[in-house]
Amino acid sequence: MNPDLILYIIIAVVVFFIPILPNLWAIWHIFHNEFDTYNQKMMWLCIAVFIPVVGGIIYLFIGRKKVKRDEQV
Repeated sequence: MNPDLILYIIIAVVVFFIPILPNLWAIWHIFHNEFDTYNQKMMWLCIAVFIPVVGGIIYLFIGRKKVKRDEQV
């Protein structure tokens, strides 16, 4: 196999896979955490799924702050 071809394949995988990581993480985080309402959870899920790359980044900076925290008494 041609070494240049291997390099091109590696670059293509990185170029296509790295930008999608925030979305994959956002979807995983949404499913594994509780929100104040079910509608809020579905809204964030739709943003992460239907707005690729940007939706994951928006969730990373804004959405994860909306996760319901356990209140310790």
